[in-house]
Amino acid sequence: MAEHGGSTRTVNIDKDLLAILCCPDTRQAVQLADEVLIGKLNEAVKQGRLKNKAQKPVIEPLDGGLIRADQKILYPIREDIPVMLIEEGIPLDQIPS
Repeated sequence: MAEHGGSTRTVNIDKDLLAILCCPDTRQAVQLADEVLIGKLNEAVKQGRLKNKAQKPVIEPLDGGLIRADQKILYPIREDIPVMLIEEGIPLDQIPS
């Protein structure tokens, strides 16, 4: 879930789709990120300090995300659509654990 202007939205990803998705770069499995991590990432978006792998600032809040098995990259979910592009991946080393 993510907050947009005071509302909370639940990410709705088909379980069959989730089962076949993988990281486009390393082919590692991905899983839904928890709300705590999405909250931290959205706070970094608000502060203007979150960048994707292309080193471009992430300017839109995330509805959710798919986190790579090694926990290093998160692929954003926007309007229930996973954005599985290598350059859109968000390196998680930007967020304190």
